[in-house]
Amino acid sequence: MSIKNITDHTGRLVTYSYPPQRIVSLCPSLTDTLFALGLNERIVGRTQFCIHPAKEVQNVRRVGGTKQIKTDIINELNPDLIIAEKEENPKEMVESLAKSYPVYVTDVESYEDALRMITDLGEVTGTAKAAHAMVCDINAAFSFLKPASGIRVAYLIWQKPYMAAGNHTYIHSLLEKCGFVNVFKDAPGRYPQITEDDLRAANPDYIFLSSEPFPFQETHVQLFREMIQGSKPVLVDGEMFSWYGVHMKKAAPYFQRLLTEISSEK
Repeated sequence: MSIKNITDHTGRLVTYSYPPQRIVSLCPSLTDTLFALGLNERIVGRTQFCIHPAKEVQNVRRVGGTKQIKTDIINELNPDLIIAEKEENPKEMVESLAKSYPVYVTDVESYEDALRMITDLGEVTGTAKAAHAMVCDINAAFSFLKPASGIRVAYLIWQKPYMAAGNHTYIHSLLEKCGFVNVFKDAPGRYPQITEDDLRAANPDYIFLSSEPFPFQETHVQLFREMIQGSKPVLVDGEMFSWYGVHMKKAAPYFQRLLTEISSEK
């Protein structure tokens, strides 16, 4: 064991024992990725939303949610490294935890950021070889994608109010990776609130209704068919569009199936 200093994605200097032996992960995508890097025996805490890999996480203590954790459980676990994510975990929560424990924060807003995150987690945890292999596998999987051309989409993540994925989000980056044109990429904010009139004015070819964080269902598809004429609503797997890290290996073939289905309708 040694003491290591490393700068996280937000520019914070993190000093911790290397390689870390007691890791708490506060972001579902990161937890999934840490297990895939072979850190099963060293992950001691995770959030209630960290559901992958399903079998392995059952043996890991839950420390609360991504927005609010149970400090008493964190203290019991006494981690030598906490891994958080800028978008998922509130700054105030990170700052509070950092008073007692080393906290490494990632920041993923694009496909490229996600690959960097994997590489950096490998460096932070002493699993660089596994991280490099994962990045290569993901790049290989995405290299087979046959992107769309000129298909305009709106990607909705919430209702009441309706919210869409805008620019500077991982979802937007993947839409572009698939060749889709995000009709709300120039709207203010990363996840702009939109109205029915906004959707009609944008006139997308497709309205993607995500399964998370709001669980759009078939009843919503029918609602949008009646509400927005000329745009086809489609249910999409939110995990594939928003879980970065090892999940990206599953996402690439999912996107190709989606693109094939859409192409067959033209």
